[in-house]
Amino acid sequence: MTDEQVLQDTQAWVEKAVIGLNLCPFAKAVQVQGKVRYVVSAATTVEDLLYELAAELNHLHDTPPEQTDTTLLIHPRVLTDFLDYNDFLEAADALVADIGLEGELQVASFHPQYQFEGTEPDDITNFTNRSPYPTLHLLREDSIDRAVAAFPNPESIFDTNMATLEKLGIDGWRQLGLKG
Repeated sequence: MTDEQVLQDTQAWVEKAVIGLNLCPFAKAVQVQGKVRYVVSAATTVEDLLYELAAELNHLHDTPPEQTDTTLLIHPRVLTDFLDYNDFLEAADALVADIGLEGELQVASFHPQYQFEGTEPDDITNFTNRSPYPTLHLLREDSIDRAVAAFPNPESIFDTNMATLEKLGIDGWRQLGLKG
């Protein structure tokens, strides 16, 4: 697996699933405008990933939103087990606070084995958060607030996503030809 393949797989997932299935109604605009930063991490340890996460959080903070509005930090060589990844999310949130970016930036989570509490591993609804590789999505809270304010009934997004995936089913997901 090369970094280029990881990048291509992730971009295909964003195009076909996140945007194509409209799992995030806010994603298309930033993608089309070229405001999504894709970073393939070289980290092989949790410590290295935390260092890279801090660097990317600071980069996003220091970059105008007109240039980069959001970042996908893809880390295919570390936290490949979902339970380990899920445990790491507390450290990611603590890091945001430690570097003084709480209330400005946040981290959303995607993983190839993503599983919501109370679901079975093969439940199609888990695929709303399934990415080809473990991925930390760095978001600007101001951008989220603006997008939500402009979207009618934003609380319906979760339910709409569940209905979309239940209609699609596992076979339909596989037909998208996505890794993961």
